[in-house]
Amino acid sequence: MQDFEPKIIAFCCFYCAYSAADLAGSLRLQYPANIRVIEMPCSGKTDVRVLLEAFEDGADGVYVLGCMEGDCHFLKGNFRAKRRVQQAKKILDEIGIGGERLEMYNLSAAMGPRFAEIAREFTERIRKLGPSPLNKSYAPSGHGEDGREAVNSTKAGEQE
Repeated sequence: MQDFEPKIIAFCCFYCAYSAADLAGSLRLQYPANIRVIEMPCSGKTDVRVLLEAFEDGADGVYVLGCMEGDCHFLKGNFRAKRRVQQAKKILDEIGIGGERLEMYNLSAAMGPRFAEIAREFTERIRKLGPSPLNKSYAPSGHGEDGREAVNSTKAGEQE
């Protein structure tokens, strides 16, 4: 799909990942404009429900950015986030959306260039995968707005 521009949500912990995003902006590093950065007090606050709701709301890809392992300001928040991302990936695989649309990364506040690199790489990954099955703005032809196949409203055996 040539005109497909993925909608991507990045949940960033305040202390490290969000600071890395801020540094990337200060350095004027280029990364795709389709990334919506959401600041979290800690990556450990992103639970499975929040991750799955991002897909329900039309995201084509989601990633969580936390502190470096062992350096979480809330001690084990990034380990909690990692477990939750793994749980959500399994659910996405089971329901047919695909766990590869969700990822977890660890950054320090000084890793602005790495933040931009992750944004570019993840966007390219999602472009190759195409729109999420839940993304209503890319419903295949012959399907309604909700992505389901259009059904004729007449009952079986009735003439129009």
